[in-house]
Amino acid sequence: MIPPAWQPKRLLSAPHRLGFAIGAAAMSTLALWWLAVLLAPHLGFMPRWAVPPALAHGLLFTLGFMPAFMAGFLFTAGPRWLGQPGVDARALLTALLQLAGGWLVALVGMHAGTWLAAFGVAAAACGWLRLCLRFAALLRASRVPDRLHARGLLAACLVGVAAMLLACLALVQGDAALLRGAVQLGLWGFIAPVFAVASHRMLPFVGEAALPMAVGLVLAGIAEAGWLPPGWLALPLAVVSLALQGVVLRWALARRLRGESRRLLAMLHGGFAWLGLALGLQAASQALQATGRPGLGAAPLHALTLGWLGSTLIAMVTRVAAGHSGRPLAVDRLGWAVYRLLQLGVLLRVAAALGLAAGLLPAVVLWTLVTVAWGWRQVGWLGRPRVDGRPG
Repeated sequence: MIPPAWQPKRLLSAPHRLGFAIGAAAMSTLALWWLAVLLAPHLGFMPRWAVPPALAHGLLFTLGFMPAFMAGFLFTAGPRWLGQPGVDARALLTALLQLAGGWLVALVGMHAGTWLAAFGVAAAACGWLRLCLRFAALLRASRVPDRLHARGLLAACLVGVAAMLLACLALVQGDAALLRGAVQLGLWGFIAPVFAVASHRMLPFVGEAALPMAVGLVLAGIAEAGWLPPGWLALPLAVVSLALQGVVLRWALARRLRGESRRLLAMLHGGFAWLGLALGLQAASQALQATGRPGLGAAPLHALTLGWLGSTLIAMVTRVAAGHSGRPLAVDRLGWAVYRLLQLGVLLRVAAALGLAAGLLPAVVLWTLVTVAWGWRQVGWLGRPRVDGRPG
């Protein structure tokens, strides 16, 4: 059977199609950009930077593509949670294009000039604010008793607006410390809470770990910000890490006892395991710093961002895209191979941060392969009719 042709207008048939397609395109673009940046010196070319490379990387990879995925999720699951009619994707188009276009301009500005980067971030912030206000209208119109998760998501999303505006101010002023603070606010006040709230609502095994997960994210954010002397958070972070790993182990054993081997569930468990490991690495880093030795550098941060956030994003977007395109929720061989490549990439990135690997390039190559292969497949699904013939 010949599959139906890819149709751009299909992306406007549902919010998740539009948001996920833009998010996948942005994520792949940023991955290819960062790979090109790392390869350039080996080819005898040194890129011009208007913003320090580490800060440019942190800002773009924290806020540059996640909001588009979140918009697809919010306006697909949100109306059902709130008992509201579905949202027409065409009503989200201009705000999503403003969001994506703003980050594209910001990407150019990282090399061309800080004012251009600031303009791009400001445009992205306005686009994201428009989406937040639309979700707030859904929440305000809802009369369902349980609106806690939707309120939590909206609060975190508004923090995202604040983080983007703070980044814009930092770029205008040329203040590296303020820009670093904006990135941290975006990660710990926006991205991580959205993932935590969505996981608590949708994933049963997260429910019993809700309190340690929330405590762990708060402690890790404080540790990354350096608000307390080194070592003060080592013990509580270690305790939370063990608690989260205990949840993963119990669910893994229960799944094996029931004979379940569903790859999608394994992907979600794997992402959650990275969260516990990231907090454990943060605890070890704190303990080392308390003794006057160097910490573990970026290892805890990348275990959390690439491991937990990356694995969970791929698993949950795959789940939604497959279910809404009439495909089985089981992960096929290609999807499973992409996920395993991601795990290898995370291991290599963490190892590089610990000084146990040759450098960043192998990890970045794997991350690029994962994002491009996975993004190509997702956009291919999203731009075609449902395979079961149903509308939507």
